[in-house]
Amino acid sequence: MNGSRGFVRRLAALTRKEFRQLLRDASNLAIGIALPIVLILIFGYGMSLDVKDAPVAVVLDDASPAAYDAVAGLRLSGAFRPVFVASMHDAVALLERREADAIVRVPADFSARLGAGGAAIQLIVHGAEASRAAIIANYITGALAQWPQRRLDREGGPALAAEVLPVISSNGAVTIEQRMWFNAANTSTWYLVPGLIVLIMTLVGAFLTALVMAREWERGTLEALFVTPVRPVEILLAKIIPYFTVGMVGLALCLAAARWLFAVPMQGSLWIILLASMLYLFVAVGMGLLISSVAKNQFIASQVALLASFMPSLMLSGFLFDLRNVPAVVRWIGNALPATYFMELLKTLFLAGDVWPLIVRDCAVLAGYAVLLLGAARLVTRKRLD
Repeated sequence: MNGSRGFVRRLAALTRKEFRQLLRDASNLAIGIALPIVLILIFGYGMSLDVKDAPVAVVLDDASPAAYDAVAGLRLSGAFRPVFVASMHDAVALLERREADAIVRVPADFSARLGAGGAAIQLIVHGAEASRAAIIANYITGALAQWPQRRLDREGGPALAAEVLPVISSNGAVTIEQRMWFNAANTSTWYLVPGLIVLIMTLVGAFLTALVMAREWERGTLEALFVTPVRPVEILLAKIIPYFTVGMVGLALCLAAARWLFAVPMQGSLWIILLASMLYLFVAVGMGLLISSVAKNQFIASQVALLASFMPSLMLSGFLFDLRNVPAVVRWIGNALPATYFMELLKTLFLAGDVWPLIVRDCAVLAGYAVLLLGAARLVTRKRLD
């Protein structure tokens, strides 16, 4: 009983000391509180995979009303800013100077071929940025495809349906009713903000913990603690608690921004989101403790933390790239990262809801990583002077 009281008393004293040290150091607060706020604003407002106000050069070799009506969808869409030019030569010049992302050309025989049922519109997209080019091509195709349906609704008739719609049944036109599940707004912000939580918690948990712990190794603070009656596990717990608290503050900021700044829906349970975030935060803190205990140098620890935690979380966890579309070796590396499972779990909880098979699997993986990393950090933190 006395041993338990002594453990609690020593842990409370060490934890108070760590909180005071954390609050006195402005750089710790800048990394733990200010940087997450900056990242939320930059990624939420400054980074987008959506296409908005993209300049599109429009060449009307056929000046008929049907040609103007065919490209009207570009003006109606907020994704494009059509620029009408006199010739294909002018349009190509705009494309080469990157003053246009695409060219839409209505050929001179458009009206004649439309009457025969075989009209075509040419689309040329600047392909230097492959992902953006694919999005623009899909958007323009969708905008142009609305014209036959608008014309059909306006004029009607089976003969016109056969003229302007590519798929016809024996009873008339076949239409497609399209719905997008789990992202009804069709915006990349809903996709990016949950992933941003992973990056912020990795930054606070792994990078900040590794940096501060390595600083104490350099200054000899930990060696001074080793000559006291405190145990290594008490030292580690006293280090974990303040940075775990800072990480939860960062999580609260992210959840508030997701809800009130970016209107990201939260289809799943808030309590499961908190539980999963706590598990991942233990993983990140354990990684930071392990890195600092091995490196024992601020510069080396910070670089290793960035390369081993933050950069993989940014590039290989599914935040920016779908892991199903990368080479097998890269996919295996990504699937070995704890951030990948937390990323998948958060996006599912925010956008799809409580999918229990996935929740149980990913939480079990995160719990396993937390036990492994915290246990490894305990093994390498010993009360001895090298």
